[in-house]
Amino acid sequence: LKRIRTVVAIIAIGLALRRALYPWLLGSCGRNVIFGQNVVLRHPHKIHVGDNVVIDDNCLLDAKGESNRGIRIGSRVFVGRNTILSCKNGDIDIANGANIGFNCELFSASRVTVGQDVLMAAYSYVIGGDHDFSDATRSVLEQARTSTGVAIGEGAWLGAGAKILDGVTVGPHAVVGAGAVVRDDVPPYAIAVGMPARVVSTRTP
Repeated sequence: LKRIRTVVAIIAIGLALRRALYPWLLGSCGRNVIFGQNVVLRHPHKIHVGDNVVIDDNCLLDAKGESNRGIRIGSRVFVGRNTILSCKNGDIDIANGANIGFNCELFSASRVTVGQDVLMAAYSYVIGGDHDFSDATRSVLEQARTSTGVAIGEGAWLGAGAKILDGVTVGPHAVVGAGAVVRDDVPPYAIAVGMPARVVSTRTP
């Protein structure tokens, strides 16, 4: 019992220290923000966080870029453990009330926006960029990166393992099925499933 109390005390101290010190690193940080264990912040001066946000254990927030604004997380957002928010000279904007499940990745080489109250289930992948591979004589790494960006409308739901490719807009209140690979826009209130995803029905507003 004594050992358990010691462990609990250490965890509580770590949580308190992170809560006190991490905001000093960020571009801005609201009230009641909880940082889990092993959260990694890269280029933190370009990371802005609202109120009542939870960034769970082992998350990586990387706002890398020379001309980008970086990462902006609204209020009441939950970012699940092991999730990666990665900029390559792009921006990531997550609106109020969004819930990002564990083991997700949001990548942006231009702009990725996640609307208000979006639910993104575990292992979802939003890919706001691509590679030019038109020259077969050169490796993909030697060729340019391209990016149009991705927009997820408010109230949308991405099922577990959904992959949203560059250039796609998922409309407000749309549903993307688990494991779907979305390469074309999904209209508002539509339900899209499959690989590649196709619209199979529409929710009635």
